[in-house]
Amino acid sequence: MRALPVSLLALSLTLPLLGGCTRPAPSREPPPPDTAPEPAPAAALRPVASFDGIADPRARSVALFTEAGRVITHPRCTNCHSADGVPRQGLGQRPHLPAVTGGADGHGPPGLPCTACHQAVNLPLMGESLRSIPGNPKWALAPVEMAWVGRSLGSICAQLKDPTRNGGKSLAEIQHHMAEDELVAWGWAPGRGLQPVPASQRVFGALIQAWIDTGAHCPEP
Repeated sequence: MRALPVSLLALSLTLPLLGGCTRPAPSREPPPPDTAPEPAPAAALRPVASFDGIADPRARSVALFTEAGRVITHPRCTNCHSADGVPRQGLGQRPHLPAVTGGADGHGPPGLPCTACHQAVNLPLMGESLRSIPGNPKWALAPVEMAWVGRSLGSICAQLKDPTRNGGKSLAEIQHHMAEDELVAWGWAPGRGLQPVPASQRVFGALIQAWIDTGAHCPEP
C-alpha cells in the first residue's frame, strides 16, 4: 500500500479530534422574572352605614353578615378551615401541595410542622406559578369544629354563634378575633401573587359588630 504524505496523514489524524472540540450549543437562558399580572383585588366591602336604610333589624342583621361573609367565605380564609385536616391552596381551593395535613393540633404532623415552610412573614419568590409562600407567626389550620370549606354562609354563621363549636367564645370574643387577630389580618396582606380579601380588617370588624348589635341573625343555611 502506498504511504500517505505526512501532511495528509497529520490531517487525517487531526479531523476526528476537532469533532470533539466543536463549540457547544449555547445554554438556554434562564426564564425572565414572572411578570404575569397579579389577581385583581376583590370589590370593597360596603360600610355599615350603607345598611341603615333596612328598617327591619333582623333583615339588616342578615344583610350585614352576608356582606361580612364575603371575607369569611373568601378562599384566603376558608383554605385553613377544612373538615379533613388538609389545607387548601389558591382561589380554586385545591388540596395543599406538597401533600400535608394539619396534624392533631393544626400545626402539622410530627416532624413536619407548618413552620417548616411557613415563616413568620411572607416569603417572596421569583417563580412563574408560585410567587410567595404565606407567612404568619400563628400559621395553622382552624379546629375541625370550625370547618368552613363547602359550607353555606348560614351554616358558618351558626358555627360562629355556637360555643360548643367556636372554642367557647362569646360573640364579643368572636368580634375581637375577627377585628384584631393577626392571623385574620394576614388575609388583607397575603403576599405577592395572592388576591387579598376585600376592604380592610377595620371595615370587616365593624360589620361583625353591627351584626351582633342587630341581634346576630343568620342567613338561611
